Amino acid sequence: MSTAFSADDHRYMAHALRLAKRGLYTTDPNPRVGCVLVKNDEIVGEGWHRRAGEPHAERLALTAAGDGAAGATAYVTLEPCAHHGRTPPCAEALIKAGVSRVVAAVVDPNPLVAGKGVAMLREAGIEAEAGLLADAAEALNSGFFKRMREGVPLVRCKLAMSLDGRTAMANGESQWITGEDARRDVQRLRARSSAILTGVGTVMADDPSMNVRLAFDELEGVERPQHVRQPLRVVMDTRLRISPRAKMLELPGETLIICGEGAPAETEAELRAAGADVERLPQLGGRIDLAATLRALAAREVNEVLIESGATLAGQALQAGLVDELLVYIAPHLMGHEARELVSLPGLSQMLDRLHLQYRDVRMVGGDLRLTLVPEPLV
Repeated sequence: MSTAFSADDHRYMAHALRLAKRGLYTTDPNPRVGCVLVKNDEIVGEGWHRRAGEPHAERLALTAAGDGAAGATAYVTLEPCAHHGRTPPCAEALIKAGVSRVVAAVVDPNPLVAGKGVAMLREAGIEAEAGLLADAAEALNSGFFKRMREGVPLVRCKLAMSLDGRTAMANGESQWITGEDARRDVQRLRARSSAILTGVGTVMADDPSMNVRLAFDELEGVERPQHVRQPLRVVMDTRLRISPRAKMLELPGETLIICGEGAPAETEAELRAAGADVERLPQLGGRIDLAATLRALAAREVNEVLIESGATLAGQALQAGLVDELLVYIAPHLMGHEARELVSLPGLSQMLDRLHLQYRDVRMVGGDLRLTLVPEPLV
């Protein structure tokens, strides 16, 4: 905790972060941002960014404050932008409104901003600083930060299993391993994700919808959109085996099929006619290069990817070190040794080969247990 910021600074920034979280399911691909304007120890205006293309948090707060913005301190969870994007620069708006001080939680990692907003404010004679509750602000936009810094999205892998580590019966039957509360929790994960990624094997076996079916009126502390934003559905399909009549192609939202460079052109044409987008990427060892897939998704402004797949793709992502967060839902029942495995991890023959993870969170979700794990950092 920085000694440069007062207790009031922390209090108002915490409020700005609560406002930013209201955009958890709606702002993609933009970051979730909140802003609070304070003058004479009173909040004179506040706002949060709702959707890409709509006003940013700062402009909404300024509109709410009106003339009261002059001489106020602006607490904003991300450095005000200094460039023309979908909307004009917020740093200019703050200067024009006559605020006296701007406190940003964290500097924007977008190369188009990256300190330029703070510099613009200072050049205009406004006291501007960053670094208050930075970890919390970055955690709220971890996918956006990773895409801007590394050129790939944040990757979460979600798995559901029985107490003995099984995901389906030997005949493929898997509905339902977990209870209703856990399934609703997964819907929240989908709703905050930019894309849901699976393999063609899962599509051929289950014909999944891969969409958000969440009642937003059940949620507290978030914007309740009239229209649900559907994540991009992404299917890894080296040889284009997916059917043009797959259920997901008939649902609202977009579907992207990632195939190998040698996939048949006539099948690609059929899938495009059915409404899918198709992108060809290089292969590694007979499979599509998963790292290249993530880079391609980042180029489409995808911030957060949720892998919901079978054992092969999940294992591939884990072994390649591409998973940032692993979520495992454990149901309190046993399915037997003939049931299907959780992940496929070929080549692990010694204890030294194990994939090491750290617990980040453990909690009950209804009658099931949810484990949140992250890769153990290399020493």
